[in-house]
Amino acid sequence: MKILFVACKYDYGKPELGLSFEYYNLYDPLVKMNNGANQVVLFPFDQVALEFGRDAMNEKLLETVEREKPALCFFFLFGEQIKKETIKKITDSGKTVTFNWFADDKWRFENFSKHWAPLFNWVSTDQESSLQDYKKIGYQNVIVGGWACNDSLYKPLGLPKIYDVSFVGQPHGDRKKIVEKLQKAGIQVECFGRGWPHGKVSQEDMIKIFNQSKINLNFTKCSGSFGPKYIAKIFIGKGENGSMKFYKPSMWIPNFKSFLARGQNEIKGRNFEIPGCKSFMLSGYAKGLENYYSMGKELVCFSNAKDLVEKIKYYLQHEQEREAIADAAYKKTMQNYTYEKKFNEIFKTLGLDT
Repeated sequence: MKILFVACKYDYGKPELGLSFEYYNLYDPLVKMNNGANQVVLFPFDQVALEFGRDAMNEKLLETVEREKPALCFFFLFGEQIKKETIKKITDSGKTVTFNWFADDKWRFENFSKHWAPLFNWVSTDQESSLQDYKKIGYQNVIVGGWACNDSLYKPLGLPKIYDVSFVGQPHGDRKKIVEKLQKAGIQVECFGRGWPHGKVSQEDMIKIFNQSKINLNFTKCSGSFGPKYIAKIFIGKGENGSMKFYKPSMWIPNFKSFLARGQNEIKGRNFEIPGCKSFMLSGYAKGLENYYSMGKELVCFSNAKDLVEKIKYYLQHEQEREAIADAAYKKTMQNYTYEKKFNEIFKTLGLDT
């Protein structure tokens, strides 16, 4: 099967930040799945737009679809990079199945996903709870894609455990406050990512850190917070050329709903990537996690900072129990939650041969 993968090649479209999440975690598994049986063509819209501009990039996408004649156009959109009329033209042609992988539907459904889903033959959502949201707008062709593990990247490396507790990610929301409480409790926490003293780390180094940590932290609260900057985003955003624009009044209520939803918890990719490294994880709870892993046997969650302190101290002292949980989670992940398995299931639903 020929697949055209339409997504950012670089993190948030910025080459200086390195390759994107979707490149590592969606494109790479598509290329390698089923022993490389599929022909996968990458259309890096960020790179093309940077060189030729948005309008020309959209034209080049249409030309690429016409030239390559893919059975599936697999999109990963997080903004208005691709014009709606471009997607509609590809879908209406009937020559290829169009499919978009939506992320962060907990807080992005109202002001993004609901407006773009009808343009595609099929879409996936990362949250099972969002199925009702799609049903309310009359959209039926939605699959729970969610997150998984790219097992060709995330794997046990057999490295010594040099960190008691680590976290890899940005310090938004209440993460800094939680880390400060851990440090006050005498727990040594090493934090990596933009905004932390250690700074951003490469994909390869992140996987090493997962392997080298006795306890890996995962925070499940949606990105963002309730400060003035996020309130302003209800009314003001960035245009395609990077300049500021005022949203139409019709978008104020959806943006406000998105703003309120940022306080919720959601299942993250980390919930599968860390177990894929056969490493122990302490995760914030998000609704539905119990559908993937057995609580206490394959996954341990914390409810607040006090609970987190207690559980960190407990599992640092109980290595055998900690490693048994990590091993059980690893086996479950490899059996059920790799992207190859997930994609094969999705493509069957889409009526495509793999």
